[in-house]
Amino acid sequence: MGESYAFDAVIVGAGIAGLISAVRLAELGLRVGALEKGEHEKYPCNSRMTGGAFHVAFRDVNDPENVLLDAMEARSRGFSRPELLHAMAEDISGAVLWLKTKGVRFIKVGHEIHRQHTLAPPILLQGRNYWEGRGGDVLLRTLGGALKELGGTLLLGARAVRLSMQDGKCVGLEMEHQGARVPVQAGAVVLCDGGFQANHELMREFITAAPEKVKQRGAATGNGDGLQMARKVGAQLVGMDRFYGHLLAQDAMHNDDLWPFPIMDFVCTAGVVIDASARRFVDEGLGGVYMTNSIAGLADPLAATVVFDGAIWDGPGREFISPANPLLVTRGGTLHTAPDLAALAGQLGLPAEALAETVARYNAAVDAGTTGRLDPPRTTATYRAHAIRTAPFHAIRLCAGITYTMGGIAIDGRSRVLNAVNQPIAGLYAAGCATGGLEGGRFVAYIGGLTKSSVTALRAANEIVASRAKK
Repeated sequence: MGESYAFDAVIVGAGIAGLISAVRLAELGLRVGALEKGEHEKYPCNSRMTGGAFHVAFRDVNDPENVLLDAMEARSRGFSRPELLHAMAEDISGAVLWLKTKGVRFIKVGHEIHRQHTLAPPILLQGRNYWEGRGGDVLLRTLGGALKELGGTLLLGARAVRLSMQDGKCVGLEMEHQGARVPVQAGAVVLCDGGFQANHELMREFITAAPEKVKQRGAATGNGDGLQMARKVGAQLVGMDRFYGHLLAQDAMHNDDLWPFPIMDFVCTAGVVIDASARRFVDEGLGGVYMTNSIAGLADPLAATVVFDGAIWDGPGREFISPANPLLVTRGGTLHTAPDLAALAGQLGLPAEALAETVARYNAAVDAGTTGRLDPPRTTATYRAHAIRTAPFHAIRLCAGITYTMGGIAIDGRSRVLNAVNQPIAGLYAAGCATGGLEGGRFVAYIGGLTKSSVTALRAANEIVASRAKK
């Protein structure tokens, strides 16, 4: 007889969302199994490599609910599902407290509001193993240990491939394990396997025409398995065209010392970002995550360049905990430098007259305070616009660095998977970056991957237990 399993609930994916759901379910007395396709103890996933900051739209998790809600609504601009916004505002402080009871440690990093609850110990900012023994790595080991102590099961090398449905209800799944297809019976299934950023087919369908020209800025393990299984049983997908990531030097495509840090965001919000014709094509004032999405959406995502001057390089270029100046150069990246814009255009192979015209028009708008009238507009509500006129002049060729996709499976406020008419699919839940409806939209609202995962995962577990109690 072949291998088989039966659980009260089975979790797909053992990143932060998966392990939180599993631990909470086991804590509440259910027989729970977590399936992780990674085969070794330190299986790669974005949660293991995370920077570790728990925040809600760059506010501290302990801020009052109304403050958190206002911050999310300001970023969302009407995109996010209200019930998910309220879930975040209501639950995140308690979710962090719950994590602390499981042995997860947090520290303050710097003075910034959004870093007041950062996973301990903090990550290193260089080296390929910057995450090992730190932040997310410790988090996963801590939660994995808690699951084992509570009698839960973590199966490594187990990849879910198909949901099992009976009379419209999800009653388990099939997985690939040790070279065989194995049935898993379960009263509930929670999909927690992250985004689809590493799946070129899905990336091409929803994000970019050239996924091979977008740099994976994380573990590159998110293949969208849960999303595709859910889609096959009628789940609704939402917000699939946006992702969280940062601007990187194009050299990061072949130089591993240039990702995930340093990011080029703060140089780009101060300078001008241009395409192969030396024309601006994006509002730099909307920030790095927005610009990263815009670059990925170009016909050629490797055609973007940021142009700036010496004052910007020595000012905003030195901002952030891992600054572009000097780390870009010291880690082997290319900083194009010239005494004037014409010479800079020559180095870049760009039309000199067009570059001069672009910068002149931009500088005139900065001087007159009319950057909002440029085409495209350059907003200044968040990031100041700097004139570009102090030699030497610089440029960095850019690429889009993708960390996780923002869109995914539609869920309600209780983490129940919704079908095309917004009705829950019985027995099926989703949490974390496998879900959509909170982040994304026209202005690429970024709320916080770790906090989204924590709240939706706990809500999924609590709802499963509550639904069992009603039977």
